[in-house]
Amino acid sequence: MQAEPQPFDRVLSSMCTRPHPVAREAAEQFLATNPGDPGTYPTIAALEEDAIAMLGEIAGLENPSGYVASGGTEANIQALRIARERADVDRPNVVMPESGHFSFQKAADLLEIDLRIVPTDRNYRADLEAVQACVDAETAAIVGVAGTTEYGRVDPIPALGEIADSVDALLHVDAAWGGFVLPFTDAEWHFGHAPVDTMTIDPHKMGQAAVPAGGLLVRSSDLLDELAVDTPYLESTSQATLTGTRSGAGVASAVAAMEELWPTGYREQYVRSRNNAEWLADALEKRGYDVVDPTLPLVAADVSHSTFEALRDRGWRISRTGNDQLRVVCMPHVTREMLASFVADLDRLEMRASVPVTSVD
Repeated sequence: MQAEPQPFDRVLSSMCTRPHPVAREAAEQFLATNPGDPGTYPTIAALEEDAIAMLGEIAGLENPSGYVASGGTEANIQALRIARERADVDRPNVVMPESGHFSFQKAADLLEIDLRIVPTDRNYRADLEAVQACVDAETAAIVGVAGTTEYGRVDPIPALGEIADSVDALLHVDAAWGGFVLPFTDAEWHFGHAPVDTMTIDPHKMGQAAVPAGGLLVRSSDLLDELAVDTPYLESTSQATLTGTRSGAGVASAVAAMEELWPTGYREQYVRSRNNAEWLADALEKRGYDVVDPTLPLVAADVSHSTFEALRDRGWRISRTGNDQLRVVCMPHVTREMLASFVADLDRLEMRASVPVTSVD
């Protein structure tokens, strides 16, 4: 095969990044192991326990349970599956803000759950009054987002927890992207801040592990028991994961990255990413663009469609928000030099667009 991986030097909207070198090496070593069969592969099973312990430390949870999933989609599906299994109604509902990830739509379809989507407030966070008005006795879970994919916002997690408690519902926090940057902020987002029951937190995003390495954490092991099925032909007797066979590469990679970077390396990376986001937001504002103030390392701005497409034609891998704004995620691979080059291209395109075209009669 002659194909080469795409370089990251113009990737500005992805929530994945280059794996850390130690994570890459660990992934290669454990490619052929299967944590889905811990009896046969005890080494990777032990590493998965280490991964969950470290994720629990990052997310403020003592004695955590969970597993390394394929990514945020699987973890979100499993969290809603737990909520459905614990609900004592025929067709439970789940309430989430419109900023929730599209994986919850998949989960609702698969699990036959009514998904009630409520608006966000002017700061793109869950509107608490709308959530309160939407819950009822058949609400199985409320979803809060800690680091939204479009604006990097953190929902008021403690307040959502109070609403969830009022209707005996679970609180799920989707911190797939934000989980590895929020420990270095003042945000209240994790198990130690609120009555969070389940959480999605992905090492293969800001955690710098190799893809795939998502994470599902649960406050107590009895929640994970809701997912267990018998596995009669394996050495282990039951399995709580959604997939069966899983490559140990993600598990080993996550452990290697977290051992190498938690907490100092992640803190330093957060500071670099935050500074880059603030630099880009300032550069765009000075050029007259309407910019959504970045609270986490993610910038959204009202770049026109024609300019956006021209930037793509120049090789920039960028995307737009649901509100049609340019969206740039300052991941670990995004450097100040990359952003300066991007802004320079933007200037050239805008200058060209402003030059009047003269007609010749």
